[in-house]
Amino acid sequence: MSLYYQLEGRVGAPVVVLSNSLGTTFEMWQPQMAALLENFRVLRYDTHGHGRTSKNDKTTLPQLAEDVIGVMDDAGIKQAHFCGISMGGLTGLWLARFAPERFLSVTVANSAAKVGEQSGWLERARNVRQDGMAAIANSAPQRWFTEDYVKYHHAQVDAICETLAGVNAEGYAACCEALAAADLRAEVGEISLPMQFIAGIHDPVCSVADSEFLHQQVHGSHLVTLEASHLSNIEDAHGFNVALLNFIQQDD
Repeated sequence: MSLYYQLEGRVGAPVVVLSNSLGTTFEMWQPQMAALLENFRVLRYDTHGHGRTSKNDKTTLPQLAEDVIGVMDDAGIKQAHFCGISMGGLTGLWLARFAPERFLSVTVANSAAKVGEQSGWLERARNVRQDGMAAIANSAPQRWFTEDYVKYHHAQVDAICETLAGVNAEGYAACCEALAAADLRAEVGEISLPMQFIAGIHDPVCSVADSEFLHQQVHGSHLVTLEASHLSNIEDAHGFNVALLNFIQQDD
């Protein structure tokens, strides 16, 4: 399997790796690109079964994380800052715990050491295999954005839901199964990298309490809360960009 990725920005600048959420592609990070490219190179990629990356035979959280290392190796990047949201954030937690030598810092947004319940993920995997992605795409706005954002930003919401509807059902289901099995609650206390956690005050998927747990477990970490729901990098792009840049620039 080959992972699709794009590396943009000035050669020689420090690199930021961005990891997308379940049901999206690397294009979800467009609201961050202009701000990041002023001082950083940006590496974005499509995860298993999403966008232009095909599905692997077996999808697990360690495999999702090893994919990041593989993309960095292919791009010739020895070390980078990392920022992931939701499933991408959980991927970042694994990398911070088990591959810290490859990263300068890790920002985990709208995620948790254990996301949701195993039974719910397995049921969702069964449903999309049986019925396709339409039902998931139709209900996504309520999970991803606040009611006000949906009301006043139709174009952005419709575009990202259209992307979700087009995701390969088997690839999506395999990632659901990876999330069902993933639990790093006993591991995160061992992380020693510079870490930042970003939470959406209105997030129904990964709560502020989930981020507070991580903040308490990781010594010296930062915690930022935004007036947003689950995809906070889109709903409050400015606040997200300020938090991310302040963190990675101070680390440099």
